[in-house]
Amino acid sequence: MSIQRIEVGPRMSQAVVCGGLVYTAGVVALRAPGAPVAEQTTDILGRIDELLAATGTDKTKLLTATIWLADIAGFAEMNGVWDAWVAPGNTPVRACVETRLAAPQFTVEIQVTAAL
Repeated sequence: MSIQRIEVGPRMSQAVVCGGLVYTAGVVALRAPGAPVAEQTTDILGRIDELLAATGTDKTKLLTATIWLADIAGFAEMNGVWDAWVAPGNTPVRACVETRLAAPQFTVEIQVTAAL
């Protein structure tokens, strides 16, 4: 079984393709750190679109999503962006929890798994 790694770094790859599935790393808003939740979510989902395209798939094939919020008070704000982005009729299973993220400028982190 082949394994394809996308944007390989010394600590982790940004995406891995194996067995007909694409797994992304947790994605944070590198283009909008410190911005409001909605702006960070928009940045993250754009990045996820890029990673999925690089592996030959897209958001219509999402299977799972895990979302971490630094403050659950941002849940509705994040959902407003998520709901506009996700493909109607192709919504993945999803979990969303509040947790402390790796750095204080990040308020949202999202990881997805998709089919090819």
